[in-house]
Amino acid sequence: MQPRQGEFREHMTILGDVNSTSFVPWIQRHADKLGLSQTFFHSGADRIELEVAGPVELIDMLEMGCSLGPFDVWVEEIQRRVIERPEISRLSNP
Repeated sequence: MQPRQGEFREHMTILGDVNSTSFVPWIQRHADKLGLSQTFFHSGADRIELEVAGPVELIDMLEMGCSLGPFDVWVEEIQRRVIERPEISRLSNP
């Protein structure tokens, strides 16, 4: 997953009672609605790990949605780690 210019790429770990078969598809739908790309690495009873890429404001929105989650999961903590920062355009004076 390669981020486009101005996008962040982050590793997100969702901890809690997340052993619902509906939670990963729920996260996928919400990420898709926000235009975020995602790759899942682990999905277990107490942890879901994924990589997500897009504008940081939309990643923040996904985090907020996941923290509230569907009614059949209980999210205790969400950890985020930036993998790649967006490139910053530099203006040069001639």
